[in-house]
Parts: sequence; C-alpha cells; structure tokens
Amino acid sequence: MSGKKELTPVQQQYQDFAKDREPKRPVVKNCIKAFFVGGAICTFGQFLQWIFITYFNFKEETAGGPTSAVLIIISILLTGFGVYDHIAQWAGAGTAVPVTGFANTMASAAIEHRTEGYVLGVGGNMFKLSGSVIVFGVFSAFVVSIIKLILKWIGVM
Repeated sequence: MSGKKELTPVQQQYQDFAKDREPKRPVVKNCIKAFFVGGAICTFGQFLQWIFITYFNFKEETAGGPTSAVLIIISILLTGFGVYDHIAQWAGAGTAVPVTGFANTMASAAIEHRTEGYVLGVGGNMFKLSGSVIVFGVFSAFVVSIIKLILKWIGVM
C-alpha cells in the first residue's frame, strides 16, 4: 500500500477545480527581483565597507564589523518606519538573505510585541523567528569548524 489515500470522485473534482483557479506564481520574475534587490543590498554593503576603509582608516579585515552594524541599524530604522516591509513584500527572498533580513525579523517581532512589556513581550518574542537562524548559524559554524579541524589533522589543509 502506498500510504496515499485514494480520493473520491467529488474530492478529485474539487482538487481539479481549485488547481484551475489557483493563481500562477511568477517564479522567474520573483527570482529576478530577489536577485537584484539582494545584490543591491550587498553592493551597498560593499560601498559602506569601502567608505570605512577609505575615509576612516579601517583595514579590510576590520571594516566588516562596522559595515554590518550600519546595515543592521538602517534595516531596523526602515522596519520601524514601515518601509522595509514594503520592500520585502515586493522583493521577496532578496531582503531575507542578507543580514538586513535578520535584523528585520528581530525588530518587527519586538515592535509587534512591545505592548506585552519589555521582558516577556519584546525579549521573549524577539527570538521566535530569528532564534532558528541563530541556532542554525551556530550549529553550521560548529560543523564547519569540526570539518576544518579534521582536514587539518589529516594534513589536507
């Protein structure tokens, strides 16, 4: 037995009816928008990094921290003013991938739950969406570092 339940003719007819009326998603168009908006955010980040290196005497190795901080602050401000959500609605995943998307999830959850208080509302709900990203990032870093240690130990690196 395949584990998939056989549909009655009425259920099959309804599924066909629903499938015909379901709006078609413009996948290619959405991918192009996400690519260009995500690329624009990253290009802006590179421009900020160039500014820190050129005008504030940072080295290439140390300019990443303030660049990320400025991108996060801009993202949080745009979230607070309600602008980032409109950009994200239009661009889709292009705004979710860079560090700005992470800052947006934390800021929007904090704004949404601020009426419940700072500790239980803001603090408790701020990491609901972004907590999984933090856990995945920490776990991924752990796995990559173990792989690097093993490769170093066997003499590949």
